[in-house]
Amino acid sequence: MNYPSVILKKDKEKSIERKHPWVFLGAIQKIVVDTTPPQPLTDGQLVNVFDENNNFLATGHFQDGTIAVRIISFTQEPIDDDFWFKRLTNAFELRKAMGLTENPATNIYRLIHAEGDQLPGLIIDFYNGTAVIQSHSAGMHFAKPQIVAALQKIYGKKLLAIYDKSAETLEKQTDLKIENGYLYQAEDPKLIGTEYDCNYHLDWVEGQKTGFFIDQRENRKLLGELAKDKLVLNTFCYSGGFSVAALKNGAKAVHSVDSSKKAIELTDKNIELNQLTNHQSFVSDTLTFLKENKEIYDIIVLDPPAYAKHRKSMHTAVQGYKRLNEMALKNMKSGGLLFTFSCSQVINRKLFYDTIMAAAISSQRNVRVLYHLSQPADHPVNIFHPEGEYLKGLVLWVE
Repeated sequence: MNYPSVILKKDKEKSIERKHPWVFLGAIQKIVVDTTPPQPLTDGQLVNVFDENNNFLATGHFQDGTIAVRIISFTQEPIDDDFWFKRLTNAFELRKAMGLTENPATNIYRLIHAEGDQLPGLIIDFYNGTAVIQSHSAGMHFAKPQIVAALQKIYGKKLLAIYDKSAETLEKQTDLKIENGYLYQAEDPKLIGTEYDCNYHLDWVEGQKTGFFIDQRENRKLLGELAKDKLVLNTFCYSGGFSVAALKNGAKAVHSVDSSKKAIELTDKNIELNQLTNHQSFVSDTLTFLKENKEIYDIIVLDPPAYAKHRKSMHTAVQGYKRLNEMALKNMKSGGLLFTFSCSQVINRKLFYDTIMAAAISSQRNVRVLYHLSQPADHPVNIFHPEGEYLKGLVLWVE
């Protein structure tokens, strides 16, 4: 297709030839727009990427920023309705193969995971009949009519609604100002979802991200398998996913902690929804709670928000993770389990491991690693884009 051309500097094509899906601004030699008079590129435009010898490399969405082009195809092909249908169908078939699309015990999953599904800038989560779209680029925002049509074709009558929750993300990434809202609605959405037979209130309108943290699904399941007869502390609990999973599987009692009163109210609602007892919730900063609380726990879950979103804040983040884990280790019974996580993309797996080791040394506890945890299969990592692995976790046996 005759899209505007982005010509790369010498040798800057190497990463694209290795199928990395980003073109950085500094790699661009020039931009050629075939109009008279030439018009400057606008955010979201489709462009073809060429090397300095005019050899085709890829097609992607242009955006004025450090990442200048997000590649959606390494093949010279029209980016039309058929392209979007095939790409979304490919993602759906992966989730089907993983047993997620027709699972009576779980009706919440991620359909599109940005670079992991070869669609940088696009997230689509499926909540019991409602697809929630979150665009992180102008290109994906402008492609929504094709995306909506593809979703309707793939799901048919099983698709109750499509909700666009892109206002906040687009405002951060672009100059676009939009409002969140429904793009399609066949009937009233179902506002309760199920994950491994645990039920949760769904709130994509007011909730964080797209409404629920789907990426911890398999880790919540693992906690449930290990929680029987245990006293569990779930910190940074948000909607209480780990709390529900533990109690549903026979935990003796669970304490849920979050600094947000709204999060604690949601946790309590989910505990009530599942008709569970032996639960206490606390509106508190986690470090303060760990310092002041006298209870010693069998299992502690540490699932904090990203402490570092940029490399310049990495050192501060590492110190934060170390202090948090050291405090938790001091509040654990001998023979206890610590589920500890980092969702900071700039904290790689080795650095996270070393930070937890430093916390163990400072706490003077003997610790063994039982499990290395990550994001689930519906949050795939493109092997050519290792930056897509963001969730890191360890399950530790504490003596």
